[in-house]
Amino acid sequence: MIKENFIRLFEDSFRVNWELPAFTNYGENLTFTYEQVAKEVAKLHILFEQCGIQKDDKIALVGRNNAYWAITYIATVTYGAVIVPILQDFNANDIHHITNHSESKLLFASDANWENLEEEKLITVEAVFSLNKFNLITIVDHTQPTMLDGQAEDMPVVQPHEAPFTYEQISKDTIERIFNERYPDGFYPDCVRYVDKPNNEIVSINYTSGTTGFSKGVLTSGNALAGNITYGIETGLLARGKRLVAFLPLAHAYGCAFDFLTSVCSGSHTYFIGKTPSPKILLKAFAEVKPSIIFCVPLIVEKIYKKQILPLLSKPSMRWVLRVPFLDQAVLNQVRQKLVDAFGGEFSEIIIGGAPLNAEVEEFFHKIKFPYTVGYGMTECAPLISVSLKHLDTYVPFSAGKVLPKMDVRITNADPNTGIGEIEVKGENVMSGYYKNEEATKLIFTEDGWLRTGDLGYIDAEKRIFIRGRSKTMILGPSGQNIYPEEIEAKLNNMPFVMESLVLQQDGKLVALVCPDYDAVDAEHLTQKELQEKMEENRKALNSMVASYEGVTQIQLYPYEFEKTPKKSIKRYLYTASMGK
Repeated sequence: MIKENFIRLFEDSFRVNWELPAFTNYGENLTFTYEQVAKEVAKLHILFEQCGIQKDDKIALVGRNNAYWAITYIATVTYGAVIVPILQDFNANDIHHITNHSESKLLFASDANWENLEEEKLITVEAVFSLNKFNLITIVDHTQPTMLDGQAEDMPVVQPHEAPFTYEQISKDTIERIFNERYPDGFYPDCVRYVDKPNNEIVSINYTSGTTGFSKGVLTSGNALAGNITYGIETGLLARGKRLVAFLPLAHAYGCAFDFLTSVCSGSHTYFIGKTPSPKILLKAFAEVKPSIIFCVPLIVEKIYKKQILPLLSKPSMRWVLRVPFLDQAVLNQVRQKLVDAFGGEFSEIIIGGAPLNAEVEEFFHKIKFPYTVGYGMTECAPLISVSLKHLDTYVPFSAGKVLPKMDVRITNADPNTGIGEIEVKGENVMSGYYKNEEATKLIFTEDGWLRTGDLGYIDAEKRIFIRGRSKTMILGPSGQNIYPEEIEAKLNNMPFVMESLVLQQDGKLVALVCPDYDAVDAEHLTQKELQEKMEENRKALNSMVASYEGVTQIQLYPYEFEKTPKKSIKRYLYTASMGK
C-alpha cells in the first residue's frame, strides 16, 4: 500500500501552496489560486450535503477541460464520494449509459454536452449542474418510470433519497450563507480538512474509451492514483511553481493523472486548453505559457514532424548538407533548437504516451538529441506501468521505459525465438476490477492475480518494456508468422500523401486502407488516377522495407478519417469487421 494517502495529498498541497496560481482557463483570462480552489471545493461540499450525497455515492462529470471540471473532481473525491469522469466526446447514448450504469446521483455537465442529452434517459441522476459556475440546470423528475432501449420492463423507478433541502431550495445564496456561518473567522489553510478515506477504497470509476467496441467501468482506488501522483512528484516531473499546458482529455487516465492530479498535488500551475488541441492552438499556447514539462500523445508530435520537419529534410539542398561531415550535425542542431523553441523552450522533456510513437519519428528525435521519453500505461493502471525519464538519463530509445518500482511485469506464452509474448503486470497502480462486471474482471486477471494487458512485447534484463503490438490485432501470416500491423502502418503513414492507414487481412492477404492527406493532394493538383499511382509507388516502397510475409498486396483509398475513440485511437474493430464481409 502506498504510504501517502490520496485525499491527504490534496489537503497538504492546498495548505502549502495557498497563494500560488493553480488553474487557468487558457484564453479566457480566468485564474484560480490554490486558496480560491479550496474555497470552491468547500462550497461544493456544502452543496453535496444539501443534496443528501453520502460517502461512496457516485457523481458524474462530463465537459471540456477547464478549472470548473477540475474543482468538481477534487470536491467529489475529498468529500468521500466517487467521481465518474466521462469523456466529453462520448455520444449522448454512451453518456446516458455510463451515468445509469454507475448509478450516479448528480451530473455536472458542460452546456454543450447537456444540449445533446435527454433528461428522461437519466435514470439515477437527481439533479444536473452546469460546469459554468455550478448553476443548477435541472431537477430530474423520477415520478414516472422511464424506459430505455433494451431495458427490462420491470426496472424499478429510482426515488430521490432524503436531503436537508429540496433541490428547489438550493441556491448560491444558500451555499454562501452556510459557508459564512461555517467559517465566521474567514477561510484559511487550517480550514482545509477532508474526509478520512483509506487508500484501498474506490475513488473513481473510469469508463474505457471503447477501442474494442465495449466500454467498461474501471474501479480505481486511491492507492492506484496515489501511486501515479507520488511517482511524478518523487522524480521531479512536477513541483511547486512549475507550469504545464493541459490539452489531453482530463477524463482520460493519462491526462487526469499528470496534467491534473500530479500538478495539483505538487503545487504546479495548470493552463487548461478547452478547445480541440490542433497543432496551431498548441504551439501558440506553448509559446505563451512556456511549460516546464509536456505530457503528449504521439499524434501531436508526429503531425509536427510530418508537416514541418519532413518537408525541410526532403529538400535537395538539405539532403546534400546532411551528407557532409560536420555540416550535418550543425544543421541537425538547428532543427533541434527549432523544435525546442516550438514547444516553448523551457521544458525539461516531453513525455509521450497513450499510443506507440512512430519509429521513424523516434529515430529522428534520438538522432538530434531531442528531450523526449516514451511511457506505457492503461486505464486499468491509472495509468502508468513503465517510463524512464530523460532528465534522469535512464531512457533507452524504442523502449516503453522501465517498469515502475511499485509495479512488476512478466511475459507469458513467449515465442522461444523472439521472446515476444503477452505483457502482464502487477502492483500498486492496478485497478480493483470492472464495476458490476465480474465476467470481464475474471477475464483480465490471471488466477494468480496478474493483469493481462492485451499487449505483445518483451522485456530486457533491466525490466524495460518493448512493445510490438496488440494481441487482438496481431495477424497470423501464411506460414504461421506473427505480423504486427501497427509496425507496417507506422512506415506507411510517413509516406507521401498518406494521412493515416490501417493494415488488415482480407482473404489471407494484407490490404492497406489509406485515408489520403488531402491538403498535400490538393497542393499537387493530383487527379484520382494520379493519386492511385502515387499509392502504388508507396506500396512498392513499403514492401521493400518489410519482410516478405508482411508485404501489402493492395492499397485501398478510404475517403474519410477513420473513426476514433476520444483519445484518438482508431476503432480498428469497425474496419476489421467490414473487411471480413
